[in-house]
Amino acid sequence: HYFGYNKDYILNKSKFEKGNFKFAVIGHIEWMNFLKVDNLPKPGIISHSQKSFEIPAGGGSVIAKTLNDLTCNKVHFFTSLGKDFYGKRSYEILSKMGMNLHVAWRDKPTRKGFSLTDKKGERSITVIGERLEPKLNDKLNWEILRDMDGIFLTAGDLNLLKKARTSKILCVTPRFGIDKLNQSKIKIDSLIGSNLDPGESYLEKDLKIKPRFIIKTEGEAGGLCIPGGRYQASELKNQKIDSYGCGDSFAAGILYGLTSEWDIEKTISLAKVLGRNCIEHFGPYPEILNLYF
Repeated sequence: HYFGYNKDYILNKSKFEKGNFKFAVIGHIEWMNFLKVDNLPKPGIISHSQKSFEIPAGGGSVIAKTLNDLTCNKVHFFTSLGKDFYGKRSYEILSKMGMNLHVAWRDKPTRKGFSLTDKKGERSITVIGERLEPKLNDKLNWEILRDMDGIFLTAGDLNLLKKARTSKILCVTPRFGIDKLNQSKIKIDSLIGSNLDPGESYLEKDLKIKPRFIIKTEGEAGGLCIPGGRYQASELKNQKIDSYGCGDSFAAGILYGLTSEWDIEKTISLAKVLGRNCIEHFGPYPEILNLYF
C-alpha cells in the first residue's frame, strides 16, 4: 500500500525554514570528476565530454553539505583523507563550504572517481582506490558527538557506531556494513539505502535488531518504508540532469525530519524534495535554500 498522500506533503503551502539542530556526519570522501557526455561508455565506442569539473564528493560529504544547508549550525563532518594533493584540496574546498571538518589523515592516496552523465540524465560511476574511513582511535574530538541532535554514518568502525548512538537520532547507510550493525547490538533510527544498488542490497531478515525505520529507495519508482509502505517519487519540475547524490540528499532529509520529530510521511516528503532538487542539477551540491514541500 501507499502512504496516505501520494503527492508531496503540503504544509500550509509554506517555504521550508532552517532549524537550529546540531548535526554530525561520520563518513567518506571521494575526489570526483564529473563529466557530461554524449553517450555512456560502450565497448569499442569513444564518447565525448561536453562539460566537466572536479570536486570532493561521496556519500559522507553530500549528506554533510545538505544538512549544513538545512540547519543554522555548522555541521561537524568527521572523515579520513590521504596526505596527497587530492586530500589537501578536498579539505580546502569542504572547509569553504562552511562545515566543521575533523580529518583523520592517512599515509594513503585519497580515493578518486569518475561520474559520467548522459543527455538523458543517466549516470555511471567508477571509483579508484581504497575507501578511507575514520576510526574511534583516531585522535579527533569525538566528545562532540555527545552534544549532537542527529548523526549520520556512512563509513567508520564498530566502536564509532556505538559512540554515535549517544545522539537523539542515528541514521546509517547499508554501505556502513550490515555485519557491523548486527555486531553492535544497538537499535538505530533509520537504515537508508538504494534498493537498486547491489552494494546496498540486504534482506530484512539479515538484521538482528530492526531499525525504527527501514527505507529503501528505488529511483523514479519511489521506494519502500518499513513500517509505512510504499511511497511515490516526486514529479520533476525541470529536466532530469544528473542523479549523482540524489540518494544521499534524500537520506539527509530523513535525518532532518526524524530529528524534527515529524511523522514519517512528512519526513519522507522533505527527503523526496531534496532528492528531486539534486536530480535537476549537474553535480552533487545543488542550492536548497528555497524548498517547498
